[in-house]
Amino acid sequence: MSKCNVGDCGCASVPRSPGDSSANAPQWKPSRLDDVDCPTDAALVRNNLEPLDGVTGLDLALTLRTLDVSDHMHSPAAVDAALAASGELAPRIEITSAPLRTTLTIAGMDCPTEEALIRSKLAGMVEVAALDFNLVQRRLSVTHRPGALDAVLGALKAIGLEAKVEAGGTESAAPPARSAPMTHRWPMVLAGVTATLAEGVYWLNGGDHWIVLALALVSILSGGLSTYKKGWIALRHRNLNINALMSIAVTGAMLIGHWPEAAMVMFLFTLAEVIEAKSLDRARDAIRGLMELAPDTATVRQGDGSWVAMPATAVPLEAVVRIRPGERIALDGVVISGRSTVNQAPITGESLPVDKAEGDNVFAGTINEAGSLEYRVTAEASHSTLARIIHAVESAQGSRAPTQRFVDQFARIYTPAVFAVALLVASVPPLAFGGAWMDWIYKALVLLVIACPCALVISTPVTIVSGLAAAARKGILVKGGVYLEEGHKLATLALDKTGTITHGKPAQTDFMVLSGDANQAHILAGSLAVRSDHPVSLAIARAAVEMGWVLREVADFAAIPGRGVRGSIDGHVYQLGNHRLIEELELCSPEIEKTLDMLERQGKTAVLLADQTGVLAIFAVADTLRETSRQAIADLHSLGVKTLMLTGDNAHTAEAIARAVGIDEARGNLLPEDKLSTIESLLAHPKGGKVGMVGDGINDAPALARADIGFAMGAAGTDTAIETADVALMDDDLRKIPAFVRLSQATSDVLIQNIVVALGIKAVFLLLTMTGQATMWMAVFADMGASLLVVANGLRLLRR
Repeated sequence: MSKCNVGDCGCASVPRSPGDSSANAPQWKPSRLDDVDCPTDAALVRNNLEPLDGVTGLDLALTLRTLDVSDHMHSPAAVDAALAASGELAPRIEITSAPLRTTLTIAGMDCPTEEALIRSKLAGMVEVAALDFNLVQRRLSVTHRPGALDAVLGALKAIGLEAKVEAGGTESAAPPARSAPMTHRWPMVLAGVTATLAEGVYWLNGGDHWIVLALALVSILSGGLSTYKKGWIALRHRNLNINALMSIAVTGAMLIGHWPEAAMVMFLFTLAEVIEAKSLDRARDAIRGLMELAPDTATVRQGDGSWVAMPATAVPLEAVVRIRPGERIALDGVVISGRSTVNQAPITGESLPVDKAEGDNVFAGTINEAGSLEYRVTAEASHSTLARIIHAVESAQGSRAPTQRFVDQFARIYTPAVFAVALLVASVPPLAFGGAWMDWIYKALVLLVIACPCALVISTPVTIVSGLAAAARKGILVKGGVYLEEGHKLATLALDKTGTITHGKPAQTDFMVLSGDANQAHILAGSLAVRSDHPVSLAIARAAVEMGWVLREVADFAAIPGRGVRGSIDGHVYQLGNHRLIEELELCSPEIEKTLDMLERQGKTAVLLADQTGVLAIFAVADTLRETSRQAIADLHSLGVKTLMLTGDNAHTAEAIARAVGIDEARGNLLPEDKLSTIESLLAHPKGGKVGMVGDGINDAPALARADIGFAMGAAGTDTAIETADVALMDDDLRKIPAFVRLSQATSDVLIQNIVVALGIKAVFLLLTMTGQATMWMAVFADMGASLLVVANGLRLLRR
């Protein structure tokens, strides 16, 4: 069974793997337990089901009255019997194949009002396993059983929402929907004019007149029918959204004789909703802008040598594409001929163009500036680096940050609470204290207008999306709102050395032969090193090739993690590795120790070639510091972040590099598991903040995964880094980390500001209402004005 219930999370149901012992058993999903109303009933159900053989887990959602049972049974009979014994009968459906996940675009889903209505409608459907909302992009991903899509679309239509299935069912298949054009412009204009005239006639006449009533009625009918329709649908589904509250408030105002005000309130509300939808489109444009970076067509070489323009989505792998100066690159690839400079800012955030020649990578969405290039396609359009960035940003929107989870929980309580208060305000003072009914009913209606928490709830996703888009523009790919929101809490940052602080392209600087022929030592070391992908080994291999040596075949090659490599050449076993490897082989000596100490104090990495009897030669390799490393470390220190370097290199070299860039502490001779244990020890003794780790996203994967925030360097074109890191830096500029921390601080500040503004305005109007100073049209201005304020404030992040 799926372990998650509708509305509890955004994850999809995961079918059992073929290796599962129950893979061939039918899968069952219980429907609603209509009589489970309290924890006592839930406890009874648990007590009857948990002792059953084969039951591995229960997930009972009391509020939704749903039960999911994880089991290894081939029949639900035992579960049914246990439920019957507890007084429950749960009708089930059999899932004969894996659940499907379909992504829908819902043009009318603008705010939490619609999300709550959709949840209440779809949550009770046994065909639906999970819902995942993306309000800003107006997308809903539904995990459902096969054949249930029509029922889902019908349920959405029943609540007044038209849904469109996205091509391929994927979240990145289509650009985010824009607000529907204002096709009913004249009814809106008529509503505004007649509402204004009604107010004018009312004041000129000194009170109500049949003309006032007629004008107000025309205004409400021309501008408010859509609100009434949505409000009626919400009330039928027992949902107190803003449309329902506004419909009740306007109707109540008319019943107590406030016709001009009722008309003006309805017009202002409708107008504000249009403005709010347009404002939200700016947040959607941030993602749409990413999608529009890559051109739709590419010029592809045909079999006969001719060049033909064809859709980028139809270009196959290994095809050869030509790109002229000034054109955008349509697909990822590797240059096979030509030289040029390419503006990679849309992908990596680099401020200067990058030279490209044969063998260099190019990315979709970047701009070819100077010369012509021909490149071989290495990724289809849907799997390019740009496509993965867009998918990651969209997926990050769906993960609710801590503030958003708090706001959502608060909102579920706030509206019913204010509605209850409004009922008390309307009835208690007249009944208990002889107050005037009309006065207190009017105050209750004002409360209804400000009872919807739209401003509060919409502020968080807009702010998070703006922050994610702003980060992506800088070449910083943040994989979730939680990391963007909590990044400013970073207190300690551990950094790998090679490829992170240094360029990762070291060169051989020293060579000393201790036994045998020097030329032979170069050939043996180069033959072993060329089989490794470690930057230090590659430096030795590159030096041997540049010296003109012919390398030998290596048999039984093996990498020794954190130490070096081993292989057999001409029947003899050789090792090429670091100080630790030689000590473990018991081949070290005082003379070798002295030489190694001298090299390491110079900041060089020593690599030793040995056979079974002793050390044959010592190679020294040195890497160069990145020009940006010193500034990045200084910026981190200014933000209060302590820095720690973790490297497999020797302690002396680690200390020398750390001193050169200003890192607080350095630890050398670390294996991957040592880096992991270091991160765990930092997490076990927190110093009031988060622990981060910076690496290449592959070799340091365990430590990156364990840290609170894992940063992957140079992720452009790297599938693993983009998919596994919490934050992926698209190029190798460490300064992006302090930039991320500052953006996180700005995001957190905006979130707090928006919450204070939204709740503050509500609190002020609650006080003004109780003292009789607030009017309904003022409440509408306050409610929708607050929504516009928080949206505008969130969008400020796009300008950073």
